[in-house]
Amino acid sequence: MKRKVINSSDAPQAIGAYSQAVQVGDTVYISGQVPLAPLGDDLIDGDITAHIRQVFDNLSAICQAAGGQLNDIVKLTVFLTDLGNVPTVNMIMADYFTEPYPARAAIEISALPKSADVEMDAILVLP
Repeated sequence: MKRKVINSSDAPQAIGAYSQAVQVGDTVYISGQVPLAPLGDDLIDGDITAHIRQVFDNLSAICQAAGGQLNDIVKLTVFLTDLGNVPTVNMIMADYFTEPYPARAAIEISALPKSADVEMDAILVLP
């Protein structure tokens, strides 16, 4: 199958040798998003709540560029430097998604790009 690169100017541009997202058929694989503003090279100011919201905003922009929305995500992986922040992820996720929620994994990791405290990648299936 042919691969199509998805790019949104409303989400941070890739900071390495990868694409924001790649579509194959009706499936879109979204690269990990950290709490960068769309036009910035540095993490946004704020606490973990602001960072999680920025990551969901970035994912949403990429979903829209692909022709979908957050609720079309079927698999979400959350990388955190502190698993103690999972309740905050759950609370904020309920603001961005409706049931049925995507399948999800939450993984504690020692370090993330740009010294972020959260990163998420996703698999989206277009309607």
